[in-house]
Amino acid sequence: MKLPYYLGCPSWSDAAWRGRLYPQGAPAGDYLGLYAQVFNAVEGNTTFYAQPSPDTVQRWAQRMPAEFRFCAKLPRDISHSADLRQQLTASEAFLALLAPLGERVAPLWLQLPASFGPARLGELAWFIGQLPRPLAVEVRHPAFFQRGEEERGLNRLLRDAGVERLCLDSRALFSCPADTPAVRHAQAKKPRLPPRPAAFTDFPQVRFIGHPELAANDPFMAPWLDKVAAWIEEGRRPYVFLHTPDNVLAPDLARRFHEQLRTRLPGLPALAEVADDRPQLDLL
Repeated sequence: MKLPYYLGCPSWSDAAWRGRLYPQGAPAGDYLGLYAQVFNAVEGNTTFYAQPSPDTVQRWAQRMPAEFRFCAKLPRDISHSADLRQQLTASEAFLALLAPLGERVAPLWLQLPASFGPARLGELAWFIGQLPRPLAVEVRHPAFFQRGEEERGLNRLLRDAGVERLCLDSRALFSCPADTPAVRHAQAKKPRLPPRPAAFTDFPQVRFIGHPELAANDPFMAPWLDKVAAWIEEGRRPYVFLHTPDNVLAPDLARRFHEQLRTRLPGLPALAEVADDRPQLDLL
């Protein structure tokens, strides 16, 4: 089944999804293959915090379908460095590590810290000029969200370079009271910035950080459903990733998004159900 857009979650490795997305007894080594039966993309958060071993990358390559997309984040040692211009060798080594995944690493993500402001745009221009396409950049400095010259300068830079501006929408998360540890942790970690829908390329990027009550996300998702449907009708192939505070319900929210998108795009196929192909014991 080929969807006209990419849909996924922050990872595939959450053991809490057993009995929800995965069969109850599924071993961790099966998660990626099972996840890829349902979703066709995943955020590469794991590479932001630690680089995988070559053997791990080879295992991923064996389990990821050719059409699957792994949006690998450049490691934070690179993206959060004092000067990106000093990180070219490290970036090339990282891309070489992921080379067995081939075109499945698309787009590469550069997530910049909140301290990365307008004064560093020249540095950013140089760095993204050295990186392969497709590429998406996420910014978090408040100046890039004030509709002033700083934001316009960023947008011009990315558009002219053929680089997408990644949009993170955390409004649903911050609409709920901080009355559980998971919500408090997520609200402390995620930025609270206005969403900036962008389509500078044919692969717009959306990260939606949701409310723990699935139905409460509907009014926040509705504009994105309209936007994603319009992008698809324009011939673009957007990426949409759904989070919840502890991500236990992230697959459920992703399915909810897709089902509501089907009402806007008649003919869009339903998501597959996970097939448990492991041998079953005959207990009779």
